[in-house]
Formats: sequence, structure tokens, C-alpha cells
Amino acid sequence: MSAAAGSALAAVSTTELLAALTGPASAASPPGDVVGKISVGYQGWFACPGDGAPIGGWWHWSRDRFQPPSPSNTTIVSWPDMRELSRGYPTAYPNLGTGAPAELFSSYDQQTVDTHFRWMRDHNCDTAALQRFNPMGDEGPTRDAMAAKVRDAAERFGRKYYIMYDVTSWTNFQTEIKTDWSTKMSAHTASAAYARQNGRPVVCVWGFGFNDPGRPFPPAPCLDVVNWFKAQGCYVIGGVPTYWREGINDSRPGFLDVYHAFNMISPWMVGRTGTLDGLDWFYTNVNQPDRADCNARGIDYQPCVMPGDLSSGHRRHGDFYWRHLYNMIRLGAQGLYVSMFDEFNEGNQIAKTSETQATTPAGAGIRALDEDGTFCSSDYYLRITADGGRMLKGQLALTPVRPTPPVTGGPGPEPGRNLAAGRPTSESGHVQNYGSGNIVDGNQGSYWESPNHAFPQWVQVDLGAATAIGRVVLKLPPLPAWGARTQILAVRGSTDGASFGTLSASAGRRFDPASGNTVSVTFPAAPTRYVRLEFTGNTGWPAGQLSELEVYPS
Repeated sequence: MSAAAGSALAAVSTTELLAALTGPASAASPPGDVVGKISVGYQGWFACPGDGAPIGGWWHWSRDRFQPPSPSNTTIVSWPDMRELSRGYPTAYPNLGTGAPAELFSSYDQQTVDTHFRWMRDHNCDTAALQRFNPMGDEGPTRDAMAAKVRDAAERFGRKYYIMYDVTSWTNFQTEIKTDWSTKMSAHTASAAYARQNGRPVVCVWGFGFNDPGRPFPPAPCLDVVNWFKAQGCYVIGGVPTYWREGINDSRPGFLDVYHAFNMISPWMVGRTGTLDGLDWFYTNVNQPDRADCNARGIDYQPCVMPGDLSSGHRRHGDFYWRHLYNMIRLGAQGLYVSMFDEFNEGNQIAKTSETQATTPAGAGIRALDEDGTFCSSDYYLRITADGGRMLKGQLALTPVRPTPPVTGGPGPEPGRNLAAGRPTSESGHVQNYGSGNIVDGNQGSYWESPNHAFPQWVQVDLGAATAIGRVVLKLPPLPAWGARTQILAVRGSTDGASFGTLSASAGRRFDPASGNTVSVTFPAAPTRYVRLEFTGNTGWPAGQLSELEVYPS
């Protein structure tokens, strides 16, 4: 750090700096899909044998992708929580602490991408930056397919996404990146889910100006590419070195004109510090003058924020991530870029992660979220992201004290949001096509119906993580087809899907068209992941029936 401190303000005049730091935070651009939003880096680069990916093998799981990942053949330092993924692929790692086989996911499975984007929706991640490395080699067809899968998931779960080119080791990027955009990736901008800022499709180019052998490019071809994308009508983000403004340390000199050509600047931070004091040092000596430089030139500023490297013990059960979010929001950043969503390779993922050694390969030396002695739920860093997003948008007061507890029960989902919408369901059984998925589809006209003349019956929803809930809303289809009836049912809850306690005892619940065939049941707040309704009677039909199950936080 000390090498940069003396010249940290060199590129910004005193007048510009004072004006930027004493005046109100302002953005060069109005709120859009990246300004005023939480963006997350999405690799989507994991493949496994048998998943159908053109690249074949254990892509990004193993150093030798033609051999299964193991402690001696791996690229990862963290282990994903696999409980919500419908398909896993057996590895050569030791069994988990529970004795279960050690399995990993494939990003090529659409269900994996759908699950990730559902997590983004549920935790305030507005926009995904889909990483795209040199697509002209053997990974190109798989990258192309992943772009289509991400588009589908973003459309389905109401998220935005944009293409983020990484030019690392891309020798012929100057011509090939233009060809790739013109012939393939620009077609994605037709999607309503493709991110736009200032009315223009967003594209990011990451890697110009970095001072390392993988990016040896001179300024001229880099500036040409930036200006070309702008001429195509794009809003262009630059993923730039930490010390971009000064041209020292990780930045090559002579690139300032390239950096200033971007519409938004997003400096890299991963690996730069692992301490709270380090984050504060960067806030004062790097981020503040960075923002001043951008504000003075009408450039939007999107700093990188990170949860910390789990494998190196940086996280401090959420305090590191919250300090980074707090510092960048009080700075007046126009948007935030979270690095990363699914980066299990570098240990800075926010996606759901193994909580303890019980769900981690035994003896493999992989740290779980409780590595510092504090138990953290697998969704903890997603929940911190959700609260950070609220703080960025002014929905949560600016606070240096992390409001998000390591286990669920504090500030989490908004009280008015239905936690059950679109979640996985299960049942004791159903007739014809009246399956349990109908109770979470948002359509009061569709419904679940249990086998007839066979009480008791049950139906349940998996909320994905234990959350303090206090109310459920039950619905049947409205008139004219459905008249009044009373169903005898109990509301039960579980944190593990095996042992259920009673949230609301069995009682007659009156569904009446006069009240929209809707019943609301409240109960004392209880941490619950699985919400089950147990039916033992129905005056209107000899079966359990339900159109919608809505679940709300306490």
C-alpha cells in the first residue's frame, strides 16, 4: 500500500477533489440497470462429464479437466451448497463429513443457472455480468450456450444481464471481439432482460491496462475497441486495474486516455487486501480520488466489492463484506460490482456455500463458512448482498454496523414479499395434473388436489433457507367454479425437512368466495425452511385442495 499512498491524488486537481468530496454524491447517469444497482460477476464456467457441454470434462473444477477433481487435481478452494440443485456429478474427493458422496454441479445444466438466478432475485442482485473469455478457442461453443442459458434464466426470474468480455490472453482481441459482438452477442440485446443504461445496451471490457503478461496490449488497440463499442450504440464499462488513475502497480502507464473513454469505470479489488484496515486505507487513498476523477469527467463509478477470500480467512463472518459495502456506499458510488457470484475457485463467491465440515469433503482442507468458529447459514453472503443493495438504494439507513445476522432471523426478505413464490414443492400425492407446483405459480386459477378419500394428506414448500416467518396465506380458486368450504388443516414447519414442529395447530379454515376464497394464518415467529400444510378434512371435496400458498416473514 505504501508505494501508492504518496501519489494517490496525483491525477486529480485539488479543486476537483474538494468539489467531489464536499458536494453531494451525484451520478453522471440517472438510475438504470447498472447505475444505482447491484451487479454480480457470473462465471457460469463449470462443466462435468455427461452434462452435454461441448467442451467436455471437468471444466474449471480440475486442473486436468479429463480427470475428476480431487484434493490433488483441483482449481477450487470453496465447496458449494448442493442441496437445491437437482443434479450432482460424483468427484474423486473424499466423502462429505456426513458420509454422503462429494458431488459438484454443472453450470451447463439449466436448473443450475435457474437456481442461481432465483437466488439473485431473492437477494436483491439486480444485474449479472456474464463473463466471456476468448470465444474463438475450444471453449467458444460452451460459452455461446451459456449465454443462451443465462438469457433464459434472466428472463424467467426478472433479472438483467450483460456481456462482460475478459481479454486475458486474447491475442487477436482487437478484431475478434468486434466479430463476436456483431455476429453473436449483440443478438442478446433484443431480450428485455438485457441490461441497458441511458437507453443503450451495456457491455463491459475487462483487462485493458493491467500490468501482467496475460494482457500485454498497448493503449491504441484498446482505445479503438472502446470507441468501436460506443459507435455501436453501447454503454461501455471498463474493468480496469486498481491503480488505473495513476498508472502504477497493477496498471501500465499511458492508459489514462483509454480509461477515460469508458462510460463507467469499475476498478478491480480482489486480492488487494484482506483486512478491515486495508479496506479503509483504500477508501481514503484510492477510492475517494477515483470517484473525484470520475465525477469531474462525467464518468460513472462502479467499484468492486467483495465478501473476502474464504480460504484465507478474510471474511470475519460478514464484517469484511459489510465494511466494503458501507465504504463504497458512503463514498457515493454510482453502482456496485460484486466479485463474484460463483467464484469457488478464488473463494470469493456469494453463492450458497457449505456451512460446516459435515457438508464438505472430509480431510480435504477446504474451509466452510464456520471457519472462524461462527456458524453462518449457506445463504449468508446473499443476505448481506440483499441488505447492501437496500442500503445502496436508500431503503436501509447507511450504517457501519452489519445488520445481517449469520443465521436467518434479522433483516432479510422484505416483510411484504411472498417467500414461497416459485420455490420447490413436494406433496403426499396428487390426482391428474393437479400437482403441488401449482401452489407457488402465482395463478389462483390453478391448484393442487390430493388423492381423494385418503386423508391425511400434505403439501409443502421449500423456502431455500431457514427464515423467521410469521404468516401464511392460503387460497382456493375464486367463483364461479369454487363455492365455500371448510378444510381442516395444520401448519407445520421444519429447518431440515425431516423433523416438523407445529406453527399453527389443526383447525377448520373457512374458504369463502365473499373473502376471495382466501385464509390468512398468523403464528409466533419461528425459523422455518420447509412449510407444510397437513389436511385431515374438507367439507367441499374428499381431498386436500390448495390454489396458492404464500409465506411471509415475521
